[in-house]
Amino acid sequence: MADDVEKCRAALHECPPGHSDRCSSLSKLAASLQDRFRQGGVLSDLDEAIELDRVVLALRPLGHSDRYQALHNLSVSLHDKFELQGIPSYLDEVIELRRAALALCSDDHLDRTSSLSNLAFSLRDRFQQGGVLSDLEEAIELHRAVLTLCSDGHPDRTIYLKHLAFSLEDRFKLQGIISDLEEAIELHRAALALCPDGHPDRTNSLHNLAHCLRDRFKLQGVLSDLDEAIELHRAALTLCPNGHPARTNSLNNLAFSLEDRFKLQGIISDLEEAIELHRAALTLCPNGHPARTNSLHNLAFSLEDRFKLQGIISDLEEAIELHRAALTLRPPGHSHRSFSLGSLICSLETRYRQRGDLADLDEIIELYQAALAPEDDLRSSYFNDLAVWLSDRFEQRGDLSDLDKSIECFRASLAACPNDHPRRFLSLHILAQDLDTRFHHRNIRCDLDEAIDLHRDALALCPAGHPHQSCLLDTLSRSLGERFRQWPVLSDLDEDIGLLRAALALCPSDNPARSHSLQKLAKALSTRFDHRRVQTDLDEAIELNRAALELCDLEHSDAYALFNLAQDLHIRFQLQGMVSDIDEAIERHRTALKHYPPGHHSHQPCSLNNFAGSLRTRFDLRGTLSDLDEAMELSRTALTRCPPDDPHRPRCLGSLAISLRDRFELQGVQSDLDDAIELHRAALALSPDGHPYRSSSLNNLAHCLGNRFEFQGVLSDLEEVIELYRAELALYPDGHPDRTNSLSDIATSLRTRFEQQGVVSDLDEAIELHRAALALCLPSDPFRSLLLSDLARSLQTRCQQQGVPSDLAEAIELHRAALALCPHGHRHRSCSLNNLAVSLRDRFEHQGVLSDLEEAIELHRAALSLRPPGHYLRSLSLNDLTSVLQTKFHQRGLSSDLEEVFRLYSQLPQVSHAISRRDLRAAKSWAASAEQLNHNSALVAYQTTLKFLDQHTALLSSSPRHFDVVRMATSSLAMDAFSCGIRQGAFTTAVELVEQGRAVFWTQLSRFRTPLDELSASGDTGVALAEEFRQLSFRLRNMVDVSTKDQSAEIRQLTVQWDDVISRIRMLPDFSQFLLPPLFSDLRMAAEDGPVVIVNASQYSCDALIILIAQDPVHVPLGLALTEVSQLSSEFQSLIHRAGSSDHQLESHKLVGVLRKLWDKIVGPILQMLRKFIPRGSRIWWCPTADFTLLPLHAAGPYEPNSHNFSHFYISSYTPTLTALIRARQQPSRDASVEHFVAIGQANLAGCNDLRCVAAELDVVAQRVAPFISFTSLACSDATVQGTLDALSQKQWLHLACHGLPNPKQPFESSFAMHDGPLMISEIIRTHLQNPEFAFLSACDTTVGDESSPDEAIHLAAAMQFSGFRSVIGSMWSVDDDVVGQIVSLFYANLVDDSGRLDCRRAAGALHKAVKTLRKKIPFEQQIVFVHIGV
Repeated sequence: MADDVEKCRAALHECPPGHSDRCSSLSKLAASLQDRFRQGGVLSDLDEAIELDRVVLALRPLGHSDRYQALHNLSVSLHDKFELQGIPSYLDEVIELRRAALALCSDDHLDRTSSLSNLAFSLRDRFQQGGVLSDLEEAIELHRAVLTLCSDGHPDRTIYLKHLAFSLEDRFKLQGIISDLEEAIELHRAALALCPDGHPDRTNSLHNLAHCLRDRFKLQGVLSDLDEAIELHRAALTLCPNGHPARTNSLNNLAFSLEDRFKLQGIISDLEEAIELHRAALTLCPNGHPARTNSLHNLAFSLEDRFKLQGIISDLEEAIELHRAALTLRPPGHSHRSFSLGSLICSLETRYRQRGDLADLDEIIELYQAALAPEDDLRSSYFNDLAVWLSDRFEQRGDLSDLDKSIECFRASLAACPNDHPRRFLSLHILAQDLDTRFHHRNIRCDLDEAIDLHRDALALCPAGHPHQSCLLDTLSRSLGERFRQWPVLSDLDEDIGLLRAALALCPSDNPARSHSLQKLAKALSTRFDHRRVQTDLDEAIELNRAALELCDLEHSDAYALFNLAQDLHIRFQLQGMVSDIDEAIERHRTALKHYPPGHHSHQPCSLNNFAGSLRTRFDLRGTLSDLDEAMELSRTALTRCPPDDPHRPRCLGSLAISLRDRFELQGVQSDLDDAIELHRAALALSPDGHPYRSSSLNNLAHCLGNRFEFQGVLSDLEEVIELYRAELALYPDGHPDRTNSLSDIATSLRTRFEQQGVVSDLDEAIELHRAALALCLPSDPFRSLLLSDLARSLQTRCQQQGVPSDLAEAIELHRAALALCPHGHRHRSCSLNNLAVSLRDRFEHQGVLSDLEEAIELHRAALSLRPPGHYLRSLSLNDLTSVLQTKFHQRGLSSDLEEVFRLYSQLPQVSHAISRRDLRAAKSWAASAEQLNHNSALVAYQTTLKFLDQHTALLSSSPRHFDVVRMATSSLAMDAFSCGIRQGAFTTAVELVEQGRAVFWTQLSRFRTPLDELSASGDTGVALAEEFRQLSFRLRNMVDVSTKDQSAEIRQLTVQWDDVISRIRMLPDFSQFLLPPLFSDLRMAAEDGPVVIVNASQYSCDALIILIAQDPVHVPLGLALTEVSQLSSEFQSLIHRAGSSDHQLESHKLVGVLRKLWDKIVGPILQMLRKFIPRGSRIWWCPTADFTLLPLHAAGPYEPNSHNFSHFYISSYTPTLTALIRARQQPSRDASVEHFVAIGQANLAGCNDLRCVAAELDVVAQRVAPFISFTSLACSDATVQGTLDALSQKQWLHLACHGLPNPKQPFESSFAMHDGPLMISEIIRTHLQNPEFAFLSACDTTVGDESSPDEAIHLAAAMQFSGFRSVIGSMWSVDDDVVGQIVSLFYANLVDDSGRLDCRRAAGALHKAVKTLRKKIPFEQQIVFVHIGV
């Protein structure tokens, strides 16, 4: 070739410029240089050839016969340079040269066909480089023109057919017009038809047609196209035997088509054949072969397809090794290295997902990092993938550095992604997710803030309707939700709700994710309700949860949707009081527990506790004990599923504690409240600062301690309550939704402490806290009126204490503001009217401005008009209105005001609902007003009041905790009513009234416990009625005395039901008198064995009334006033507490002085009347009231020579009420042979003197009674609380020798001192005794009860009597251990009758005889210390 070039140069040298052959020599040299370039690739040869061709063209101007050839030659040289360097200008020049050449070729020119074809080729090249469609369009038209010039039989027609087909394929690939592909296929068919067997171009024609058919298959999915393509590739392969240069391509082409058919039909044989073909192709590409890399990849891809189908790991392993081999053939810098890296990465990713081997993950990451080499063209595209795998490795290993690198890679990927890139939003989304993750691990707020901004940007860039739109809405929602939980800004929650609404709109009704979308929106609305208290949010949340559940069938209900719906229904019930809501909440909770997915026990404690909370709420509403029992079991179960380190444990402890507190409120068992407090303390200990349950733990413990303070009055409990509320408030910064309530809680507890201790600073602080709470309350808040009223009441209290007029003025303005927020129809309007009226009356009393009083009257009238007959607060309004009218009467003396007062009071007996404490207070006010104003309605007022008392206490449970209610309600009521009856000459009515109003607790206990037990034992009907009665009583009690809502309709409905169940009970045999107070005709039976003397002390008169079995009661006026009785009582108590002092004779003399006064003023006149009706030696029963209960009426006498004391005439017993005595008589005596006697003695008590004679006393008892009755003795360490209770439940006769510990302040805590602790009244009355007969209480002060309510007889002896003992010996003061043994010995000696039988009815006589015998042998106060109670 070099020789040819040199020869041509020499020839040119012989043809200087102007020579006739110079152009020919220039052309030949150019052609030789071009040939040498094509052989050696030396660019200078090509450049020289181009310059020579340019010179030739310049020498052949237009019109020259060889210009066409010159144009052609230059275009060929320039096209070679374009193909070498790809510079568009070269190709542009080529096209212009070929256009010029074509212009020189007329239609019949011999070179027109080739000229058309050449220009078409160049235009197609420029289209492939620049993508300008017009170039391709022109190329196609030129190829068509070529074909028209090449008729059938033309030797090059095959080539021209293919060229047009190729151009049409290009246009099809650009525009997707199927007709282009169809035409290309027909052209290739025509070309193939011109290439019969043996034709050198047949192989290519077969492949060309096959490729087009494969393309059409991919477009239309017509299997026959693919089948034909495969057959064509097979035919081509048969034409390429071993050694044929095209065999490798033919093997691969057939393999690719077989793989396509495998992917369509899944016929494994196609894939197997494809693999073998790729293996054959690879064997033809040894090391160094340019196609080896592709063959390695091709075989690897086929093996991966077979692995995906069959899961044979060896296929995947081989594929990975083939990709590794391919990668080694493409070192860094290779133009296709990134493809090989990507292929190996994909295979390793598949194996990692299959096996989870972290070594594969590490290699994947290393390969991606290699792909990020600066020289790699695809560097930016790998950042995103590397970030994803770094994030995955972080999730596997938890190394935060991987997460940090992932975030940086995402940032780099995002920086390389233009703003208008269609997938930019996905990069933003993924980066935001990684920042979310890092926030959850490091809690750095800027990560979460940036994540939210990126989520927002991603959502803004996401086209509407894009399949990722829902995901983007969800992730932004979750990030905003997290930020709101951490830093509660309501705008985040509002935005979150908007996003959730948008996500729901994208979720059609048949989408399986719609249920979850509904639930998330419901949860967010519920959360917003918690903060804004907008009712519509809660209502919508409930409806959304219902809609979510409707999308689930019954068997596949979503436990979380059920749980959330139950919680929202519970909250709505607490706001609106719709019973159907709480019932549904409980059923939803029950169903949720059944549908919790297996293995989700970690969520069950919360569900169990919430379920328990709903049951407790319904228990508070209805009093169904089974609800409370189930709640407690659920709380216990939740606790057992929470190990000590479980984050839910504090809540589980709190839930159980709340159930125990509820049971305490029902049954009054102190240990339940104490246990609840300890559980709350344990919950608080597990909730340190920062714990989500700490605020609830503080609040719950404070609430329980507040209950205990109300029950016991221990100030330290109240002090702790205040400190706990303060600690809770510290957890609520400004803006927290619970801060308002917390401020109110502290204010209320401080006000309570002020009421206890009178420390003005407490009240001042309470006022400031009320102000702060009010300041946080929006004008639209539904609770604002209540906060205004709270502050106003505290200011009123301070005004009452300090007399500052400005406080009262402000209180009035606050009440006016509260009233303004309660327009007509508002449920709190009547209360607001009442509050303002009370404050105006207070100002009238301070300043005397009559307009205040007039306005107060009008406000009370308005309040009354809003409380029509049947309203549960009507009696309160009646009472308030009558009070201000009486004030006005005292100011002006107008009889019309007084007439209106008693006209209003006369409406009280018409009350049709269950009686509340308010009704009772109103009736008592009526009685007091009638007495004060000497109105003739007084006796009716007392009858109404005691009827109300009876009905109200009928609603109370027999729990000691209700004693305070009874004590408040009774006071001097019964004694005043008795006095009124006496003064009006209505003696039998007086007896009925005093019986109704005394010992109310014991009376209710006996009237309910025994009849209800008997009712339950009467059969299935009785059981059902008893349970219905208990539930209705509980529900009414809560509504009438606890509820702050206007529930008049519900109260009326329940009252009707309560009356109905009582009517049905009274229809049963033996229950006709159920709950009815006894009539005098029944009560006179108390005098069956001797007269009963009621000795009454009232502020209006002091009287005795003797009840006789066969005639009307006999009245004995007493010549002293209530104040004198109180003085006598105080004097006697003072003397008796000093009895046994060094100057014993002086003390005895003083005692005798009191007993003489008793004789002169009280007992003497009664004795004179008794002697008219009964002989000496008879038994009589004293039934004293008020302070008479503290005086030893049985011991009264003149104590003078030649005179006799009362005990000389009659044998005295006592009874707290007539009913108690009747009931004791009604219990049948048992056969002594089946009775058992137990003597219990406990001599020692820390802090008290030892009882040295207890053991000897028990021996005396044993000696006296053991011969006649089964006898057991418990002493010292055997005399435990439980041992004594067990004995009481099994034995009928009891002698108890120990320390008696009265508690005048908390009478139910009065106790007997046992070896292991106190045996209290509250425990005795809960014990079920088996027909007890007699108890001798050889202990101090066993008849000493509540100092403020002696008529209730809450003492140890009464507890024994009301527990069923027919006959009880008790002590009125301290017993002398040294002498009691003598009394006991003689008592039991006298108790046994002549036949050797013990009879409890002989107890009073036995005690009388024992004392008489010892009269000169024991100290005087010990002669009269013991009294007999009962038969």
